[in-house]
Amino acid sequence: MSKRPSTVYAAAAFEGLEGLAALGFGLFVGLETVLGKAVDPATAVALTVFALVGGAVMVGVARGLLLARHWSRAPVVVTQLFALPVTWSLWQSDQPAYAIPLGVAAVGALVTVLAGPTTRWLAEAEEDEDTSELSE
Repeated sequence: MSKRPSTVYAAAAFEGLEGLAALGFGLFVGLETVLGKAVDPATAVALTVFALVGGAVMVGVARGLLLARHWSRAPVVVTQLFALPVTWSLWQSDQPAYAIPLGVAAVGALVTVLAGPTTRWLAEAEEDEDTSELSE
């Protein structure tokens, strides 16, 4: 298999950073809930679980991308397609400090994960995997 292209590193970094941000947000909301500061505790608990699980999955997908797992590309695309409307909502809510980084990460992840070098490298890795399975 050829050398991992920089677009793969970039896509994994964008996905991983978004995952870490989701984990951090989940921890923050969870802490606020435990301290009794949540306005609606039931919603806060659900949001905490969703953010922690989603963040962990995103970090796992970023790792899968770095390990040339062919399944990893679709979840990267899907998570970014969900991030774009969230970005727009944040922008319309006059929260550019959150909207701009999320938008840059979403577009950056989409561009890099769908880039030619990433596609070729993942396809080559899948072919290598299929060939090794046949030879066993």
